Amino acid sequence: MALVSRIQSLSAFSSSSTHFRKPHSSSSFNPISSLRFNSTSSNSSSSPFTEKASIERYQRDHWLYKNQHSESDQPLPTPCCSLPPDFDSLRENDIALQLPELRNLLQVLREKRQTQGDRGGCGPGNVFLVGTGPGDPELLTMKAYRVIQTADLLLYDRLVSNDVLDLVGSGARLLYVGKTAGYHSRTQEEIHELLLSFAEAGANVVRLKGGDPLVFGRGGEEMDFLRQQGIEVNVIPGITAASGIAANLGIPLTHRGVSNSVRFLTGHSRKGGTDPLFVAENAADPDSTLVVYMGLSTLPSLAQKLVHHGLPPNTPAVAVERGTTPQQRMVFAELKDVADEIVSAELVSPTLIIIGKVVALSPLWPYASKEVSCLVETL
Repeated sequence: MALVSRIQSLSAFSSSSTHFRKPHSSSSFNPISSLRFNSTSSNSSSSPFTEKASIERYQRDHWLYKNQHSESDQPLPTPCCSLPPDFDSLRENDIALQLPELRNLLQVLREKRQTQGDRGGCGPGNVFLVGTGPGDPELLTMKAYRVIQTADLLLYDRLVSNDVLDLVGSGARLLYVGKTAGYHSRTQEEIHELLLSFAEAGANVVRLKGGDPLVFGRGGEEMDFLRQQGIEVNVIPGITAASGIAANLGIPLTHRGVSNSVRFLTGHSRKGGTDPLFVAENAADPDSTLVVYMGLSTLPSLAQKLVHHGLPPNTPAVAVERGTTPQQRMVFAELKDVADEIVSAELVSPTLIIIGKVVALSPLWPYASKEVSCLVETL
């Protein structure tokens, strides 16, 4: 299939569719109140994670709109942020603006491929699925850094931090394909077609994903689609949020005598409901650690079900917003209280929730108690 026509078809496709609250009592393990911590530089408006389509991210992608403005003195457009929140219309408008320059880039890459083909170098480009970790750029692997530096085109998600994007090579092109509730800048099918088209044009394409690309992302679907089309896919793992954020807080996900296993659970619901997709009895194991991704809206129901299945309501828990970044905020509380404390603290996505006795081993856990001391003495 012609590469340019494939990109053109996307247009038609798109139109169819530190503050602390003191506990009441510190002399006993019950009752537990909560602790909140805000980074001194916390500012939700400055976070690249929470904005549905930030001006800064579109300015990074200004090459997409340069043809419309190269012959005028008008500033580059700042779509989405200054317009009414009609996300479907905004998305279609953004794609329409992007398509001409995407076609131009495809043509340049195809010509480059043909030139290299005369020297025996003709062939499809490489696709790398790269995990960028929870946000701190120093948590990138050396291999991820090298690939990011040498890419021709990078398609990046909402949870890729701006600090990571600052490491992209000067000659590369960035394309935002992030998704958030109520606004998908690109459908998953369109992302598949973009990856395929640019790979077929001979580009080195990097798909940047927050955390690890194969943990609660759709990296597996992208990898499967491309391999079915004969495109080689290289996966570069990243530090998933559970590991990165827990380590940052000094929480061991497993600990001898305290927790003998860890379980990752998606907090997503069916069709945007308030119930998590799946909660089994073994998820309520008091000798295990439970890490909940994307669980803000379903946590009240999840907590009730865990208690119903036997997890003690006073089990330590922590919710961490934008972990490992300068905007990190967190709430420590009991399982029975953590959902209310999240609402009170106004935590927003992305927030990771860790539930289990290991949370009390964090140096930030504010409640000195005999029970916590006993856990440490088991070492």
